[in-house]
Amino acid sequence: MKTPQECSDMADIRAEIDRIDAALVQILAERAAYIDRAAAIKAVAALPARITPRVEQVVSNVRDHAQAHGLSPDLVEMLWRQLIDWSIAREETRLGPDSDREDMR
Repeated sequence: MKTPQECSDMADIRAEIDRIDAALVQILAERAAYIDRAAAIKAVAALPARITPRVEQVVSNVRDHAQAHGLSPDLVEMLWRQLIDWSIAREETRLGPDSDREDMR
């Protein structure tokens, strides 16, 4: 691992970006496993896939993290809303769409 300042050419930069990308994919896979577990718990508890207050809490949290790390909160929010929508769709493959769930009527 090299810091950005230790990279002396584009090959160094590309190697570090590839390393970070691999770590991000691993973390996303870990997050997906928690989404799968959430779906199982929600099924037993008769909860919907989308729980809007939680969605907004997650978005607020990542905006704060982005700000603290010098990233654009708007960019991070856009990325996370896509990730959240994907996660909810993943849960719905196990639960069925919220619109079809009896407890949602």
